[in-house]
Amino acid sequence: MNTLFPNFQDVPRTEGIKYAGSKLKILPYILDTVSSLDVDTVMDGFSGSTRVTQMFAHQGYNVISNDISAWSQTLATAYLLHDKPVRYYQELIDHLNQSKGYEGWYSFYYGGTEYSTEKRPFQLKNTMKLDAIRDEIDRLHLSEVDKAVALTSLILALDAVDNTLGHYCSYLSGWCPRSYNDIVLKVPSFCPNSGRSKVYRKDIFDLIGTEPCDLAYFDPPYGSNNEKMPSSRVRYNAYYHIWTSIILNDKPEVFGKANRRIDSRDGVNDSVFEAYRKDEDGHYKAMNAIRELIRKTDAKYILLSYSSGGRATKKDLCDILQTEGNLLKCLEINYKTNVMGQMRWTNEWVNSDARTCEYLFLMKK
Repeated sequence: MNTLFPNFQDVPRTEGIKYAGSKLKILPYILDTVSSLDVDTVMDGFSGSTRVTQMFAHQGYNVISNDISAWSQTLATAYLLHDKPVRYYQELIDHLNQSKGYEGWYSFYYGGTEYSTEKRPFQLKNTMKLDAIRDEIDRLHLSEVDKAVALTSLILALDAVDNTLGHYCSYLSGWCPRSYNDIVLKVPSFCPNSGRSKVYRKDIFDLIGTEPCDLAYFDPPYGSNNEKMPSSRVRYNAYYHIWTSIILNDKPEVFGKANRRIDSRDGVNDSVFEAYRKDEDGHYKAMNAIRELIRKTDAKYILLSYSSGGRATKKDLCDILQTEGNLLKCLEINYKTNVMGQMRWTNEWVNSDARTCEYLFLMKK
């Protein structure tokens, strides 16, 4: 009997937050596609929640993990670069779990109760713990790696008790069952640390010319192919602004009903890969960015992941890859549209009836 994930049991266990661009469901296909290649060093150029980064590390590859998000860099640092015994981190986590909660900045903007009139992403009891734990992490003056482990544990714990559909642009009107649970930090499930992995927080075009690799895996953000849906609606620093604030602990100015960071406003720091406008020659800027990315990458192989909901079409991507190298494999993976794809953002647009496919393109340069 054929199943959607025939070799899922062979894929290493990974962990992460609820994430709009999560590649958890296609990890078996990614692993199967690259397993026969002569590859030692792999670059995950848009690591996001780091699911793919973790999988490659568990498989013994030397991993270069990169993302422009501060929280993604933190997760990758914890999973790849941890440098102390688990018992050390367990003592650190036990200490943080003992923190006595109080109402601070996070509670003011993101904590709520049964009697709150505003929708909030966490119950007050959990944001009080967040306030105390986040301040304690800074007070301990931890090393960069140890701090990343503590913050990763904190984010995973909060993700387990949130009151959202998986992002932080809006919150559920009533408290969901998991939001009643108490926040409990746990030691992350580390990847093997080979001592050769690297973690960056760079614009991808600043990285691809400086870090050669055997295989580059790219899962760029993408703007919707629906003309009525603004590209800003899928921007990840808007979806996950809370994680950025927790990592930086900069207590920024916020706006709107979701209390988003001011630097996550629409039109601020948007990605060229999400661009919905065309250049003067009539080509989508997002397509031009993908072409430039492929052309400038110093790698023997490139594996590109893309969604059918993005600006580029399957034919567009095939044309680019065949022009820049030898297209070895093209997979179209069908799976049920997830809940984020079904949410109505405007009265004119809804994606609940669309079939969502994930494309995987393997090329040799």
